[in-house]
Amino acid sequence: MLGPVILAASRSDKMRRFISAAPGTKQVVDRFIAGETVDQVVPVIEDAAGKGLEVTLDVVGEDITTPEQAAAARDAYLELVERLKDLGLGTRAEMSVKLSMFGQSLDGGHELALANVRPVVEAAAAIGTTVTLDAEDHTTLDSMFAIHEELRKDFPQTGCVIQAYLFRTEEDARRLAAAGSRVRIVKGAYKEPASVAYQDKAEIDKAYVRILKILMRGEGYPMIGSHDPRLIAIAQELGRQAGRKLDEYEFQMLYGIRSDEHIRLAAEGHRMRVYTAYGTDWYGYFMRRLAEKPANLLFFGRSILTKG
Repeated sequence: MLGPVILAASRSDKMRRFISAAPGTKQVVDRFIAGETVDQVVPVIEDAAGKGLEVTLDVVGEDITTPEQAAAARDAYLELVERLKDLGLGTRAEMSVKLSMFGQSLDGGHELALANVRPVVEAAAAIGTTVTLDAEDHTTLDSMFAIHEELRKDFPQTGCVIQAYLFRTEEDARRLAAAGSRVRIVKGAYKEPASVAYQDKAEIDKAYVRILKILMRGEGYPMIGSHDPRLIAIAQELGRQAGRKLDEYEFQMLYGIRSDEHIRLAAEGHRMRVYTAYGTDWYGYFMRRLAEKPANLLFFGRSILTKG
């Protein structure tokens, strides 16, 4: 069981120092993390815009243990919004947030997370962009969906994420596939028990397609989060069958992974958005991705070898 071991390493200062100094670490980090500061990520946004791509920006840092850290996370996103406003990039970049970063897991965390994320959503709307609430492990989802519903009362463009491997997700998709909604579907990367989630890859893929059919036939705006060529082709076909124009749904992929596919889809006329993480806490972000799904070790290694 590598997951608990990697997660423990993500919290170890000794392991942080060791891994940070290890040969090859910087190459991996630079491949998947766009930078540490807003100034460093701005050229990435501009480069993407020049290629016909859009981005969603994630300020990394999930190990929140105090209300003060949660407030600092809020302020980091507000700083990002101000820079996007100054540069006129609001229409090319949206933001993705994890409510754990806004204090969701603390005492009174639901109310705290809502209070912290609301000003970010409000500021984003003021510059013509929006925020998507990322899905985390299954124990957090009722709170996330409740916050999403509350935010949409004033900011209906606020998006959310659903995870295909969870048994509950087909029902969630039916509820969310309404006019004006924005829903990103992903396979799911957290280590979830068999009592709540499919464990077999083939079953997860089948669930993904079932849920994608619900979203494509619905009245909302589907966002297909996948690097899987087969699922991308299925999504295109389902979009055609549903009579959707190419700007009535979009694809999303991670920064640094299958970059050639980003360009190909954009060139075909699809909306293509690149999920772009940045920030100083790259170690925690990177190790958590591995802890959520240790198979990512192989995935990241293969990505480095293939150079996109």
